[in-house]
Amino acid sequence: MFFIIANHLKQKQDFHRVNCFTSKKMKFLVSRITHAWRSQRLSDYVKSNVPPLHVLTSANKTARNICSTCRKVQSCPPTVKQQLHLSSSVVQPAPVDTTSPELDHQPSTAWMDEATLYVHWPYCQRRCTYCNFNKYIDSNVDHTKMQQCLVREVQTLIDMSGIKRIKSVFFGGGTPSLAKPQTLQAVLDTVAGVVDLPSNAEVTMEGNPTSVGRYKLRDFKHAGINRVSLGIQALNDDDLNVLGRDHSTTESMHSIKEAQKLFPGRVSLDLIFGRPGQTLPSWEQELQQVLTLCDNHVSLYQLTLERGTELFKMHAKGEVALPADDDVADMYIMAVDMMEEQGLRRYEVSNFAREGSECLHNQAYWEGGQYIGIGPGAHGRFMLQKATSRSGKSEVKQGNFETLREARIQTLEPGPWMFEVLKYGHGTRKRVCQTQLDVLQELLLVGMRTSRGVTSKRWAELSGGCLSEVFCDDNVQRLVQDGLIVKDRTGLRATPHGMVLLDSIIPHLILTLQEWYTGFLNLD
Repeated sequence: MFFIIANHLKQKQDFHRVNCFTSKKMKFLVSRITHAWRSQRLSDYVKSNVPPLHVLTSANKTARNICSTCRKVQSCPPTVKQQLHLSSSVVQPAPVDTTSPELDHQPSTAWMDEATLYVHWPYCQRRCTYCNFNKYIDSNVDHTKMQQCLVREVQTLIDMSGIKRIKSVFFGGGTPSLAKPQTLQAVLDTVAGVVDLPSNAEVTMEGNPTSVGRYKLRDFKHAGINRVSLGIQALNDDDLNVLGRDHSTTESMHSIKEAQKLFPGRVSLDLIFGRPGQTLPSWEQELQQVLTLCDNHVSLYQLTLERGTELFKMHAKGEVALPADDDVADMYIMAVDMMEEQGLRRYEVSNFAREGSECLHNQAYWEGGQYIGIGPGAHGRFMLQKATSRSGKSEVKQGNFETLREARIQTLEPGPWMFEVLKYGHGTRKRVCQTQLDVLQELLLVGMRTSRGVTSKRWAELSGGCLSEVFCDDNVQRLVQDGLIVKDRTGLRATPHGMVLLDSIIPHLILTLQEWYTGFLNLD
């Protein structure tokens, strides 16, 4: 999304080599980061998780390909002057307390005892034309076995992590509203039985309009769900048909009303823009309708063509055409303006909420918090305290934070995943030990997408050091002078101008971090 807007909205100043990142490689990287946040299925696919390992690796490779003296991508053309025109109503970064005494205290370690939980339900009724998520069509789902495996895996991974408190739970998919309410309740009861799960903890479930009727929603509420994210995707029947959705606009509006009755103030709407044939006037009309229907939270995601999907094939054959990049950029800016006018603050690139209605689960991801992922294809990031080998023997990991946190990926396919869970207690397919540098790079990638950015307090908790001492070189100062980022004692965050140029900013910050980290390790 960012590179489209950056190319469309020209700026009247020299970005001092920043815009050299509008290369095809950087565009691809940022599109993958943006899509990883939207899809959240094979990595931390919850609509807002940490980018997959391959995305972070790509970012590292791009950063390493930058000349350390001039910060240019080696193969990129000379800097081109750009102009940037942004509406005055684009939301400002979130206000922060510059006198907070927390910044003067020793970093807290309480976060090490808590995490969030993501539960992946992999089944859907049909495959949407744009979807390449980890989902499966199965008319004979073994709900009893799925429940048994989810319960066992959450017990195993919580025990391995040593976590004492689960702050929030998110049921994603797939289509988790197709699961039986008792399955979700069994997972929640299990969590509450082994760790602290606050009675007021945010528990979100994704759902499609056709699978969340009044009575089933009521059953989900009794099971422990207290927040719903509805994937309406469009309020145009023709567009819904092109996207391969199994519901109509009428069904969407009915589901929204039913959900709001049961979960007042806690219903989020998901929409896709940049759809085939979509125009600015039609998008404006749709946004107006959304604003009359929405509760306190809206997520807007730009459509991306994923290789292998039906929509990708349709586009390749010339059967459908996407809006021009300029129009897509205008759609996004129009949405930001309209949301802001109605009191829905952009607290993350794709997420808008009224004050106090932000998704707490997603915010934990963006702050670099620990999370446990269970279910086929789920990802997790947590500090390993105890592990059970495939032989059944217990192995205790010891060391420091630099080598303890793991990135874990569960087996994708439901069948093999269930087999492994029943045999070993969990279906972890891949474990990658993360260094402190890995953790901090991820924090930059996800934290800078938010209006708060990366706070000094959080940086100190994860690194034990001072953020301002890391990001103090001339290149960072140049970004500050150009009005792209703000750096003060509270942290580091993008300005409204910088928000649309994150694809140019983040590689600079990553390279600065890598250079500092290398120098730190070389100290005697």
